[in-house]
Order: sequence, then C-alpha cells, then structure tokens
Amino acid sequence: MAHLNRRQLVLATTALAALPAFAQSAYPTRPVKFTVPFPAGGPVDVTARAMAQKLGELWGQSGIVDNRAGAGGIVGAEIAAKQPADGYNLFVCAIHHSVLPALKPGLSYDIEKDFVPVSFGAMFPIILVAHPSLPAKNVAELVALAKKEPGKIAFSSSGNGGGTHLAGELFNMQAGVQLQHIPYKGSAPAMTDLLGGQVQLMFADAPTALPQIRAGKVRALGVASAQRSALLPELPTIAESGVPGYEAYSWAGLVAPKGTPPDIVAKISADLQKVMTQPDVKQRLYDAGAEAMPTSPEKFAQMLRSEIAKWGKVVKTANIKMD
Repeated sequence: MAHLNRRQLVLATTALAALPAFAQSAYPTRPVKFTVPFPAGGPVDVTARAMAQKLGELWGQSGIVDNRAGAGGIVGAEIAAKQPADGYNLFVCAIHHSVLPALKPGLSYDIEKDFVPVSFGAMFPIILVAHPSLPAKNVAELVALAKKEPGKIAFSSSGNGGGTHLAGELFNMQAGVQLQHIPYKGSAPAMTDLLGGQVQLMFADAPTALPQIRAGKVRALGVASAQRSALLPELPTIAESGVPGYEAYSWAGLVAPKGTPPDIVAKISADLQKVMTQPDVKQRLYDAGAEAMPTSPEKFAQMLRSEIAKWGKVVKTANIKMD
C-alpha cells in the first residue's frame, strides 16, 4: 500500500476537518417551522415573524410561523415538545414558560428538559404608568403614597400570572407596599380601565403603554428593566427611582426540541445573532415596542434558569393562581 506524502496528508486532513462544517452549512434544505404559542399580532408573534423572515432570507428557505395559542402558552409548548428534533421545528417561548412551572405544576412538558436553548430573542420593556389623577408624579412618591394607603391603590394587568401581573407583585414585595391587583383578559381592556380611571396604575408592556404615553393620556413613572430603555431613554428605571434591585420585563426566546443536533443549534443561534442585529430588524422590533437581544445558547440557558427561579418565588410568595 502506497504511503501518503506530506502534502497529500495535509490535504487529506484538511478535507476531513472541513466535513462537519460542510454538513452544517447544508442546513436547512427545506422550510423551517416556528411554533408560536400566542395569537398573531402580539409582541411574541412579531418577534417570531422577524426571526422567521430574516433567517429564511439568509438560508434561502421559508421560515413558517405556526400560531398555536391556548392556555397561556401551554398548548403551543405541548405541540412543539412533540415535534421531530431535526432542526426543522423550533419553538418561540416567552416569559410565560418560565412562570408556568410554579403556576401550574404537573405540566406535560418541561421547558428545560424537553427543549434545548437556541437564543434569547427580544425583550419587551414593562412600563409603570399612572392615571393623571394619581397624586404621585414618580416612583418615590408612589411608594410613599401606597404606604399611607395600603390596599387602596389598584393596578391592572393583562391577566393572572402574566408578566405584567408578576411585575406588580414583585414591586409590592420589593417596595414593601400593598397595591391591589385587578386582572383583565388582555392588555387592551386593562389599559381601557386605566384610561377611564377605574384603576390608578398599570404595569404595561411597551406596545400597550407607548401610544398612551405619547398621547399624554397616562403618566409614565418608571421602566421596570434594569437599564433605561431605548424606547424611552429619558424615563428612569424603577430601580433608580427608589426600589433598588427591582427588575422585570417580558421576553421571547428560541428553543428546539430535545435531541436537536448541537451543530444545527449552534448554526441557528449564530445566524440569528447575525440577522437580529441588522438595522431593519432592530427598527421593526423597536416599532413594536421590543428590543432585539440575541445571545448564545449557553447565555439563554442561564437566563431561563434564573427566570424560572425568580418568578417561582414571586408566584409562591404572592400565592398567585392561574385563571
């Protein structure tokens, strides 16, 4: 048997080393489905459609958004968990999926064990807004007023166990106040009653709050995220306004069924970081009240664990029950 010379050996080794990269670059060869557990039109759906469209353009394949709403995000998660782990089935999860383990024990899926993280997608800032009749002009004044009148000041939310409800309960815990929670079936009716003065406050997602703030119909007291939002850079955070360490926000991220090949997960994550940082995508999400924040799978895994632990504590302390 003839021996390879040095040049032939180098060429052969290089060719072999390139095989995994070549195999990875072949993905995808057909459309990729993005299961979204909420109706079309909301911030999670808008994020999913931005992901699907831009990744589809990059890959030369269609990104198909499949809305499977129901039970606060449970229905979509159950469907996604049972899909083939081949890289052609992805699930757009949200803050709800970090709350549900504590809110509804005994789920048929486990968001950590039945899925692998791909990337964080976008953050939706939560803004604390007040009816103009409320005497408090800022967070510090609100805390002082709420301590004088425990249980008398009410805040609306989009529903029990949602991100905006949890933001309010976390505020109660960290500010040492007793704001009364009034749940609604969605952000729109919750904002309607705030505008009408039936409630005094709302922890509202940015898409719901911004139009009313800009129209001068509600007063923005603070943003719930750890840093000021690019959507309202002049608005101070709640943490810097008298409730140190306070942080709450809604979000959307991308996961895949457990068993999805690691090289495909890595490729999707890397490609998502490319497209989500493009100016047109950032602007599209900005217009929808969201901030693009793609990450590595490892960073998203850490974030998901942290969210599950944080909100599990809030659910237990506030004794929150799902509708």
